[in-house]
Amino acid sequence: MKESIINSVKSLPPLSKTITEINRVYNDPEAGVAEMAKVIQTDPMVVANLLKAANSPLYGFAKEIKNVTQAVSLFGLSTTRSIAIGNAIRKLLNVDMEPYGITSEKFAEISAMQAALALRWFNKLSKEKAQKIHLMAFLQETGKILIASDIIQEDETIAFKSEIELTNNIAQVEKSFVDTTTSIVSSMVFKHWKFDDEFVQIIKYADYPSQAPEEIAEFAQALNIVKTVIPINKSLTEQTIIFGLQKADKFGFNHEILEDSIDEMLEDMN
Repeated sequence: MKESIINSVKSLPPLSKTITEINRVYNDPEAGVAEMAKVIQTDPMVVANLLKAANSPLYGFAKEIKNVTQAVSLFGLSTTRSIAIGNAIRKLLNVDMEPYGITSEKFAEISAMQAALALRWFNKLSKEKAQKIHLMAFLQETGKILIASDIIQEDETIAFKSEIELTNNIAQVEKSFVDTTTSIVSSMVFKHWKFDDEFVQIIKYADYPSQAPEEIAEFAQALNIVKTVIPINKSLTEQTIIFGLQKADKFGFNHEILEDSIDEMLEDMN
């Protein structure tokens, strides 16, 4: 891995007070919707992003969501936490995704789509696991922000972008330019921010899930499948969906459950 990326991780600013408070409420067994809504309401940007998510077709709510308490009630504490933290982290970092051929807004949209698909899919398998994987799916592409920054600094945007546009293996392109991949960089970021070790390890193996230890392999495989179906360069195409379903078969998932989840999400988005 390039020393410049290691240094970028080390120099990351601390997480905001809002994120710290959201985590505190989430980890408090006595806290509930009212406490979470109260914390979120102190940060207008978090409020805006939460309501935007609640009213997007990704989560399929039937009516317009107009206030934070209503959104938290519908999402639940875990999903609310995922959306709030994901958007707050992108706000904290300087996001310029030009090397990947997308805007910062598109990057946020794709992260939200990956998280929404993971949640829909795993809700059909295990509610407990669904809540666990949602935040991971929302944040797994974070390392791309630092990789993009390094590519820009090295004046390699045009060359990198041209390869990303054509590839079916984004991790391979990243490896050839910066000698690492998104999942490794993301895991370093969340270790720096003191996320729990299991979270860090699962993220670490998302690009190469066949190498993951047995106890976390299911989650690493699922994250890889989600980013295969919804990669940042050509999301939810017929080809990427086929690739994702093939991987689901390879890793021992019931691909029909995944396919149903994809179809449901596409229907809601249309």
